[in-house]
Amino acid sequence: MGNLLAVTIHAANVHDTVGGCEVFSNAVNKYPTIKGVCADEGYRKTFENFVAELNKQVEISKKIKPEWHILPKRWRVERTFSWMNHSRRLSKDYEIALDSAKNYVFLSHIHTLLKRIA
Repeated sequence: MGNLLAVTIHAANVHDTVGGCEVFSNAVNKYPTIKGVCADEGYRKTFENFVAELNKQVEISKKIKPEWHILPKRWRVERTFSWMNHSRRLSKDYEIALDSAKNYVFLSHIHTLLKRIA
């Protein structure tokens, strides 16, 4: 469905696999019934090992080929990021404090969920 379970904002020099470990750890702490996660090719090795240490499963999508085709489940993540770009404060990096940026991500997602039920 594209619901946010956890959000982490970090510096640009932190690699996605390291940041992904923190996000997944936060999500598992909040929701211990999570069985696994889907990720793309960029999350091999470090992230896979981290998820395995937590006794969870990770499904890595195959490498993108030059021709166009639908990648299973990956579009959900891209769609969720697209929804956040509709929020003016998230369209650019306006926030200085990391906590306020994180809270605006949650507010944007709450707004999206409320629009769905209205």
